[in-house]
This record gives sequence, structure tokens and C-alpha cells, in this order.
Amino acid sequence: MNATLAEAGLGIWPVRAEAELLAVRLQAALGGTLYRPWLNTQTADGEAVLTQRQQFALAYRRHRQWILVGATGIAVRFLDGQPQDKHSDPAVVVLDEAARFAVSLLAGHEGGANRLAYRVAQITGAQPVVTTATEATKPLVLGIGCRKHATAEQISAAVAHALALLEGAALAQVREVATIDIKAEEPGLLAFCATHDLPLRVIATEQIAHRAWVGKASEWVKQNVGVDGVCEPAALIASPRGRLVLGKMALDGVTVAVVDDGLAAGTAQS
Repeated sequence: MNATLAEAGLGIWPVRAEAELLAVRLQAALGGTLYRPWLNTQTADGEAVLTQRQQFALAYRRHRQWILVGATGIAVRFLDGQPQDKHSDPAVVVLDEAARFAVSLLAGHEGGANRLAYRVAQITGAQPVVTTATEATKPLVLGIGCRKHATAEQISAAVAHALALLEGAALAQVREVATIDIKAEEPGLLAFCATHDLPLRVIATEQIAHRAWVGKASEWVKQNVGVDGVCEPAALIASPRGRLVLGKMALDGVTVAVVDDGLAAGTAQS
């Protein structure tokens, strides 16, 4: 991920000095250029210099992707008059200082802001917020658990088997994949998501431990991970309005659960 973002020219812009530590954490994980605009308040002879909005306007086209750490209202004001075309505009993700929400604000698809929002969420524990229509019409969330070193092929086979158990379900209807934090860097899972262009939502172990288990608890997972299971609670936490339409299905060391939130939104297919 670091190489991809480095090539894209990531810029990280904390609006306030209080957000610097969070910005440094993002830079450590993603690379890129970290700006400290509050340091540029005056010239050496004490004269006032550009405002933050003016500074950002000058830097905006230097990078293909941006993370602004601050309020969305400030980000909107910074961007006023800057966007020109969705195919050339830099992507912008806004992360609040409390790291509660990572909002894909601009160039979600074309610029990669949607995927960047998920990556920022993985790093900080924030909730990714994606509002593009393509994602809104994909009602399914996959919860996936797997043994260590499970291959992408094993995961793909398990997902295909799970979806085949649901009438009319297809991989094209899947919005995202959810798993537990200890599986966030599992190579097979990352490869599966990359192959199918699916964002990975990482749920903290503590959240999963406090989410009521729906199906039959796994003694192996309890002993080795410390929770009753992974796939069902991960999917339900990722889609809190959704309904579990397929409980834990296990195949060759991979478990899959499916949640459909199109039912809650009234967009389920007949």
C-alpha cells in the first residue's frame, strides 16, 4: 500500500497542531508528505503570510491524494473553487481529529478516495464513510475468518460456495469484506480483496468480543483468538442496519457469513 500511495503523491494536511500526532501516525503507515501549515503564520520579518486556505490552494494539485485531518466544513471551504473534473481532481479523504470517521469527500472512484478512506479507517479505527452511488447499490457485506496462511484461492472458493447458497446472490453485489484486526494483513485475504476490487473493513477484536454471537460459537477460535467467532460479528458490525442472511459457512479453513442491508433500506431484489 505504501508504494501505491507514494507513487500517487499523498499529501496529509492536519488543520490544527493538535492533530499532528494523528497525522504523523498516518504518514508512518502510508508515507506521503506531511504539511504543518500552522508553522507558516508569518515571515521572518514578522509579516503575515498566506492563510491556510490559500496555502492549501497552492499545494492542492501537487498530490493525487489528500488526507485532511479536521472538520468536513473546513475541508469544503478549502476546496471551494478547486475541483475541476472527476477524472483529474485529486482524491480527498477527511478524518476528524478524534478519528471517528474517515469520509471519502472527493474523487471516490476515479481518484481512489473510497479505498483510501478504508485504509485510513484500518489504521485509525475510524468508520469509513463512502457515499458514491455504486457502493450504495451493493447490499451485501461478507464477514470472513480464516486460518493463518489461507490462500486467496481457498478464500475465493469459500466465498463462491457461500454466495451460491443464497438465491440470486453474486460477488458483484458485495460492497465490502469485513474481518477481525488480527487478520488485517493476512496475504490471502488481501489478495482476494485486491483481485475483486473489494475494500477490507477491519474490526477491532474488542468490538467483536462485545458483539453478541449469532450462530454456534467456535471453541478453536475462542482458544486461539479470544472471541466466539469472527465472520458473523464482523459482518454485522460493518453493516449495523443489515440482516444476517447466511450464518457461518466453513470450507477448507475459511469461514464466511453474509449480511444484506438492502433489506433494511428497501432496495432488496425480489
